[in-house]
Amino acid sequence: MQDRPTDLLTRNLHTGRGAATAFIDRTGARSFADVADAACRFGALLEAAGLQPGARILLALLDSVTWPVCFLGAMRAGFVPVPLNTLLTAEDYAFIAADSQADAVVADPPLLPLLPADLPHCWLTDSSPADGTWTDLPAALAQMPSPADAALQAEQDMEAGFWLYTSGTTGKPKGVIHRYADLLATAENYGSGVLQLNEQDVVFSAAKLFFAYGLGNAMTFPMYAGATSILLDGPPAPDSVRTILEVHQPTVFFGVPTLYAMLLNTGNLPAEHRLRVCVSAGEALPEAIFERWRGNTGSTILDGIGSTEMLHIYMSNRLDAVTPGASGTPVAGIDVQILDDNLQPVQEAEVMGDLYVCGASLSSGYWQRPELNQAAFSMRQGKRWLRSGDKYLRNADGAYVYCGRSDDLLKVGGIYVSPMEVENALLQHPWVAEAAVVGCEDDDQLTKPKAFVVKAEQTPATDPAATEQTLIDHVSSLLAAYKRPRWVEVVDELPKTATGKIQRFKLRNP
Repeated sequence: MQDRPTDLLTRNLHTGRGAATAFIDRTGARSFADVADAACRFGALLEAAGLQPGARILLALLDSVTWPVCFLGAMRAGFVPVPLNTLLTAEDYAFIAADSQADAVVADPPLLPLLPADLPHCWLTDSSPADGTWTDLPAALAQMPSPADAALQAEQDMEAGFWLYTSGTTGKPKGVIHRYADLLATAENYGSGVLQLNEQDVVFSAAKLFFAYGLGNAMTFPMYAGATSILLDGPPAPDSVRTILEVHQPTVFFGVPTLYAMLLNTGNLPAEHRLRVCVSAGEALPEAIFERWRGNTGSTILDGIGSTEMLHIYMSNRLDAVTPGASGTPVAGIDVQILDDNLQPVQEAEVMGDLYVCGASLSSGYWQRPELNQAAFSMRQGKRWLRSGDKYLRNADGAYVYCGRSDDLLKVGGIYVSPMEVENALLQHPWVAEAAVVGCEDDDQLTKPKAFVVKAEQTPATDPAATEQTLIDHVSSLLAAYKRPRWVEVVDELPKTATGKIQRFKLRNP
């Protein structure tokens, strides 16, 4: 693939694969040539509207072929696409529109009620409202001339930008600034280097395109490799995911730990599949879920860690080297360090510290957030580093093991305890479907671990006290005594972010 142009829109056209299927959404299949043509038309539409280079274009779109068309078409014409999380509120949308100083928006009808109506340029992907505020996008694209050969031959500007807004678990959304070149770095180093994606692959990502994780999974990697991407515009409910795995027979599946657990716990496993590899990110994958998935499907999950700031997974297990319960090792082009409280490298194995990361896909920073930039990014050893906010250790085999978010760690009796370790132990019990551990104060105002668990469907009926003691005893048989939860509370569900990450702060402060 190295002899292909780097441009995602045209690299498959240059090798005679323009007619091959790039995306399949609810409307059908679209070829690489279809996507390139529509993207160039969309860029021309923005230019014809009089927008200035660098103008921010909000994309309030569900997952369909329109998403990559608008995203890549905007950048190709010199504009900055800003995808919107489709799970946010009208208040969030208003904040992002103002914060990004957006000049235009493209929206799917279901998201229309959430969007501000005062932007100068508004396109709707379906029939326009009667008030005339919105312009019909399909009709507008059809009126644009077909792109000239020169437009398709031109290479994409590597410095062209896009923004991804992220809010984590708290605070106002913040714009993470990236370049087009960052997409290619993740495609080469992870999509090709780790997953070995190729033209025969069919991929499906449960994570949506507006996430950094989903953007790579469902658009960048398959377009770079010439593979086909399946797009689901609705939520990735277990039954919907099972249907896609059975009907479209993807070879690569991208999920998050919560979804893998839901598929296992609800019995929504494909009767037949062609999966050669599965991927998990967004939160560390418990070893118990890894083993259950492999035992039930025969396929292996490659766990990894990534971030919006790094654009995708920067540390991962490999197809030929999997360490269950670990994040693997750095992806090509990535450097990581574990630093102690004095910002000195931790040399010893099994010693926990703060993870720092740098590499080709690192964001240039947060839009208009100088204090956050100062806290998150720093120069050391001639390189620009990101403080990940995660605690890690390196095991004796050199694999990196996630110990939790820096603000989630517990200090019990003066010794650090990783909630992840206790959660993994709980998940090994057949009664536990999901688990989250936080610190709570006892009668002496000393911090001790407290577990919140969601019961598995086949759990026998027991009184709460008996359930609590059974699970405490179970953890005590696996871990040091001080790590055992002092309390266990059964809940119907755990609070999570839109990406499926457990919001432990809500359990600490109900």
